[in-house]
Amino acid sequence: MGSYASGIVTLLAINCIAAMGVSLFTGFTGIFTLGHAGYMAIGAYTAAILTVKYEVYWLLGIIGGGLMGMLLAYLIGLPTLKLVGDYYTIASLGLGEAIRLVIENWNSMTRGARGFPGIENYATLPTVLAVTLVMAVAMFFIINSNFGRAFKACRDDDTAALLLGFHTSRYRVFSLAISGFYCGVSGALFGGFMGFIQPVMFDMAKSTELVSIVVFGGLGSMSGSILGTCILTLVTEVFRPISQYRMLIYGLVLVMIMVLRPEGLLGTSEFSPAYIRRLRDWLVRRPQGTHGTGGDRR
Repeated sequence: MGSYASGIVTLLAINCIAAMGVSLFTGFTGIFTLGHAGYMAIGAYTAAILTVKYEVYWLLGIIGGGLMGMLLAYLIGLPTLKLVGDYYTIASLGLGEAIRLVIENWNSMTRGARGFPGIENYATLPTVLAVTLVMAVAMFFIINSNFGRAFKACRDDDTAALLLGFHTSRYRVFSLAISGFYCGVSGALFGGFMGFIQPVMFDMAKSTELVSIVVFGGLGSMSGSILGTCILTLVTEVFRPISQYRMLIYGLVLVMIMVLRPEGLLGTSEFSPAYIRRLRDWLVRRPQGTHGTGGDRR
């Protein structure tokens, strides 16, 4: 695989990890967010500081970035997840920008808007693919566990889940913490891939991109989020030669899928052999009335 193609696949896998985290919180727990790029920034800068300033082994730096994103998400979730609906969305937007501004102005630790250079290129293709595979398997175990069913209950009917004995606020905070861990790991890998990070890389546009991927793939489908990441990342890169029209095509793809299939590519289904069979049957199904035209004429 050429260096360019290898870089595209690596970036795609890094985005998949972040998209899985956002999908758990937005698609499976039902809380819309616009601030998860902040957790990516925390993961990226934590891993960069640990590996460059303190010469920590890169794998420990990635884990440290994920844990720092998880801790911050937990601390933020305790007071903010008492808000519901659009109120939390607005709060998440402000918190994401606040994280970015703190990083941008903490010159002694993060070098501020100048960026953080000299990061070891530890995010090679085999490493990123291995981490993505492990985290994807772990995520599918989570969504099919008792915790996953509790997250879905909070999404489908918060009041009914509360009456059934689910501590909904606790599950929401737990979901946000896991989501922050995934975004933190993604940010740590992104820093290792780029070799240089700046606060502007983790602005509101990045948070919007992650949410768009989840909605595009299907709210409530982890497979859809991964598939959506692949499609939208490839669309962005394939049309890079015509950069002045690239984002126009990106937006057109999003509008088309929302018009033609509002529930997203996979809706709430997961990509499985059973789903492939249903899709095959739907594709080969003939219109009604094409059979039995020569019926009994007695």
